[in-house]
Formats: sequence, C-alpha cells, structure tokens
Amino acid sequence: MTVSTASVPVIAAGPATSGAARLRTTGLLMGVASALAFSSSGPFVKPLLEAGWSLGAALLVRMGVAGLILSPALWRAMRRQRGFLRRHFKLIIGFGLMPVLGCQLFFFSAMQRMPVAVALLIQYLAPVMLVAFVWIRTRKAPSALVLWGSVVAVVGLVLVVDISGASFDLLGTLLALAAAVCVCAYFVISERTGDDLPPLALAASGLLTGALAMGVLCLTGILPFHAPAVTVVLAGTEVPWWMPLLWVAAIGTTLGYALGVMAVPRLGSRVASFVGLSEVLFALMFAWIFLAEVPAPIQFAGGALILVGVVLVRADAPSTGNPKGPAAVTPVVPAP
Repeated sequence: MTVSTASVPVIAAGPATSGAARLRTTGLLMGVASALAFSSSGPFVKPLLEAGWSLGAALLVRMGVAGLILSPALWRAMRRQRGFLRRHFKLIIGFGLMPVLGCQLFFFSAMQRMPVAVALLIQYLAPVMLVAFVWIRTRKAPSALVLWGSVVAVVGLVLVVDISGASFDLLGTLLALAAAVCVCAYFVISERTGDDLPPLALAASGLLTGALAMGVLCLTGILPFHAPAVTVVLAGTEVPWWMPLLWVAAIGTTLGYALGVMAVPRLGSRVASFVGLSEVLFALMFAWIFLAEVPAPIQFAGGALILVGVVLVRADAPSTGNPKGPAAVTPVVPAP
C-alpha cells in the first residue's frame, strides 16, 4: 500500500510539469509578440498627429476598431455567464480607463513632446512604481536588491530625460510617468483574468469602454477631433492616412492587448513585466527605421540603466500567477 501511494505523485508529476512548461513557453511567446505589436503604435501614429490628426481622433479610431475586432470574445463571455458585465463591472471600467484610455492618452501626449523610445523608457519605470506601492501598502521594506535596482532605474531616468539638455521637456516627462502608473494597473488587473473573466473578454470590454470614454471627451469638446484625409511619410515613403492607422488598430492594439492579457496570467507579473521591456527595444527599432529618431548617447546609457534597474527589481520580486487562470493548473508555474 505504501509503494502504491508513493508512486502516484511520481507518475503524475511528468505530465503536470510538462503542461506547466508549455504554458510558460506559450506565455513567453505571447508576451514578446504583444510587445512587438505595441511597439509599432507610437512610430506609426506620431507622423499622423504631425500631419493634422488630433490625438482624440486617432485614439478613438484605434480603440474602437480594436474593440470591435475582439467583441466576439466579449459576446461569448456574456452568453456563458449571466450578469457578466455586472459581476466584473469594476475591473472592466478600471481596465478601460487606466491601461487602455489613460495609458494611451498619456503616452501619446508625451510622445508628441519627446522621441518615442524616450517616452517608452520612462513609462517602463512601472515595476519600480509597483515596488513603492507595495512598500507603502504593506509597510514592509523591500530587499536590498530591490532598493538598489530602484536607485539604478531612477538614475537612468535622469539620464534619459537629459535634464541639462535643450530637449528636456518637463510636461512630457510627467505625462510619460502618468502612463507608467497606468502600466502598473495593466499588470495588476491582467493577473485577475481566468475562467471567470476570460482575458480576451477583458481586453474587448476595456477597449470598448476606453473608446466610449474617448468619444465623450471628443463630443463635449474637452479633446479636439480632427481627422483630415492626409498622407504621411514612413521610411521616406508617402502613404495614405488609413494605412498606418489600420495597422495600429488591427495589429498594434488588437494583438498587443489580446496577447498581453493572455500572457500575464501564464507568466505571472514578474516575468511578464520583464518580457514587456522588449517593447522599448522594438520601439527604438521602429522609430529608427520609420521616423529616423535616434536618441542621444547619454539617453542610450540612461535606457540601459533603466533596463538594468528594472531587471534587478523584478528578479527579486515574487511572481505568482493568477490562481484562477492558466498559471494555476500546476504548482510549478510560480517563479522561484
């Protein structure tokens, strides 16, 4: 009897471990693909704004089209669960107003005042902000590794914004930091997804909520709405306005949010936020190719310090996947 009982976990351990590894690999691929999709948005929208489109118009089309593309996932969730919207009302509104509307509005506003890659580097101080939030909430000091990582990241921020240089823009920096706060909300809310709240349903409802809020801001005149039929220059080639906007809506936004919210519960917030850093590198590549934007050497150094600091912060932070989501299928998914 003793032999038989002991043998059960041994037999079950292989498939469980294999399943967990597959989930983490899938989550990693989704996270990288999400970062790649997101990174194309800034370089493709910026020339549209410079050509006469208002930020409100560009974001309304971006969120609205992406929300409609993902709407079948929301419809399925509503049919499976009676009172789906009422049950998840707070998370949906929070996701729509912060990771969707707030993040895009603050980031693109900052992007109009500084290079795309610089705005992204500031935005990705989000993991350090999460450390400070947890410290204040729990009143428990983080480890020395986390504190050193935070210091390194802040030093990197100072170099990236280049306070002593003529290109420094205080308002742009504050807007990018506001976007970082919204990125924190993105990881926190995304970890809450699972069988009860499907990731794609959250992404669809959040995008539609953000589009609705943006529509109200434009209709009331709080944000201007201008959408002229213009041409823009990308990589030295003139293209009609709808080409970059369609790419941003269907690829940069739809795939970015859809794959991102599916990756977070599979990887946990620590690994997911680390993978998200690749968006900075991808955005630098897109901005270099399509907009000929090359940060100054001191900003390259600052960006490297931010990446190092965030890696240190996340390396020491615990990562626990959503207990309701895919990461909870086996006990080996949470990172050590």
